[in-house]
Amino acid sequence: MRGKVTVVGAGAVGATTAQYVAQGGYADVVLVDIVPKMPQGKALDLMQAGPVIGYSSIITGANDYDATAGSDVVVITSGSPRKPGMSRDDLLKINMNIVGSVTREIAQRSPNAVIVVVTNPLDAMCHVALKASGFPKERVIGQAGVLDSARFRTFIAMELGVSIEDVSAFVLGGHGDTMVPLPRYSTVAGIPITELISAERIAAITERTANGGGELVQLLGTSAYYAPGASSADMVEAILLDKNRIMPCSVYLSGQYGVNDLYVGVPIKIGAGGMKEVIEITLTESEQAALDKSAGAVRELVEAMDRISAAS
Repeated sequence: MRGKVTVVGAGAVGATTAQYVAQGGYADVVLVDIVPKMPQGKALDLMQAGPVIGYSSIITGANDYDATAGSDVVVITSGSPRKPGMSRDDLLKINMNIVGSVTREIAQRSPNAVIVVVTNPLDAMCHVALKASGFPKERVIGQAGVLDSARFRTFIAMELGVSIEDVSAFVLGGHGDTMVPLPRYSTVAGIPITELISAERIAAITERTANGGGELVQLLGTSAYYAPGASSADMVEAILLDKNRIMPCSVYLSGQYGVNDLYVGVPIKIGAGGMKEVIEITLTESEQAALDKSAGAVRELVEAMDRISAAS
């Protein structure tokens, strides 16, 4: 029996996530968006790709949430990008309202779902979804580290001219330019990249990884969607198929890595029911300092949201 996945937001990221999930064959998909007819059209288009690609998942488009009832996993991609002249607090207020509203609709109809948050600023939006849903922290997870690590892996493979299949990498911290790529824990066929790449080139690759989203915005004129969609689908598959994979995700920490009451990207065991365990790895003093700085940037956003809420 296939699972049921709802993707909220039928824009580029949401539709791409729905496509990858459908291609996996393990779930039917409901694509929700407020734009009339648009999610229905994209769902029908994706259904018609099935005979060509070879999947039989049922994709449904909707402008309300009734069709989402009983979802096993809900991926939230809806939100506004930051536009010229828009302050950080302006963006926070808009996306807080969107994510909060969406989450309440979802929680009412799918009280046992796992929520995967993709909307930016991601770590802060996880706090909104956790509060709005009333779910346990294990069932509200942010998709960031999977994407950031994929970018890091890509740049390592490009640097060395090796297959991406042999590259493993971890990125910790908040989803933004303070993220913490970890070269010591990044390998090619088990060989640490510190043995294969010069310190200077590693520094350049880690900087490019941290600014990976911005680079794509400059090239595309909009946010990336293929890699974010694939990363979201990877998490959905791990949850629905209870794979117990180790993935870097944004989760609510309660003392792990010295971080309390905050969503930050760390490696976790992920499977049925969402987060099963936070995996704590040993960090050097400089790595811990970088993670603390990244967590501090996330906490600033959360405090800004608290001020916005108090003023409303």
